[in-house]
Amino acid sequence: MKIGICLPYMKAGLGRDDYLEWFRAVEDGPFHAVSCGERVHGPTFDMRIVLAAAATATQRLEITPTLYVLPMHSAARVAKEIATLDILSGGRVNKVALGYGGRVKDYQALGAAFQGRYGRMDRQVREMRQVWRGEEIVEGGGAIGPALPDPQGPMLLAGAMGPKSIERCAQWADGLYAWSGNGEQQELANTFAMMDAAWERAGREQAPYRMGGFWYTLAEDGQRKLYDYVYEYLAIAGNEIATMMAESVHRSSPDAILEALDNAEAAGCEELFMVPATAEIAEVERLQALLAAR
Repeated sequence: MKIGICLPYMKAGLGRDDYLEWFRAVEDGPFHAVSCGERVHGPTFDMRIVLAAAATATQRLEITPTLYVLPMHSAARVAKEIATLDILSGGRVNKVALGYGGRVKDYQALGAAFQGRYGRMDRQVREMRQVWRGEEIVEGGGAIGPALPDPQGPMLLAGAMGPKSIERCAQWADGLYAWSGNGEQQELANTFAMMDAAWERAGREQAPYRMGGFWYTLAEDGQRKLYDYVYEYLAIAGNEIATMMAESVHRSSPDAILEALDNAEAAGCEELFMVPATAEIAEVERLQALLAAR
């Protein structure tokens, strides 16, 4: 199982030196890839620019957006961004996760319609692949570059968990980015089972790619920091849901994290992204030592 790490992007007060330290630490570790998520409101950094900086500061890591909330954006613009990032990283954008998002105010801030986002993403994926193949999307406008060495573009993974959204994504996705906040084997396995059944019903011949993720921390006073992080992340859903989810996560010790890694592997994850609860560099350094001893 390949293991990647998500960069901190929701913490206030981070600067250039903080990110450069993270890039160096992840590059020097046993990690396969680096990722970043997308949010608009709050003290969040822009996913595209953070990953572009990571691409220039590293040499070997895959660069994986996890994930674009695609219906908030122009499909042509996203296709152009991904192609540019792939070329400037030296061909290291091999997978891109796409999701629908659930934050209405993020949509509003970008002037995008929240309603109709499911059908819109179906159309957007087709348009992105047209752009990468060099096909016109505006009559007489010509191709939208830059041209990728592989006109099929990167693997597109759906960040979906529910049966209806997985069923829909089976028509276009190359696999799934399955999420289990606490790294539970059964939760990941159930999501992959829904995926397999949906792929079969869609008549897909290529086996779907299995990527997973969970929250963790190895910082001092980690359990409190993990609780606070998850609560803040989900506060938009209301106090009851945020509290319930924050109380359900406990991957804040070496043994608990090793158990979650075993869970993900047993569930069939081919690749796993670990999402740290803090921006402390200890999250990378201690995880590196833990993985070396695994």
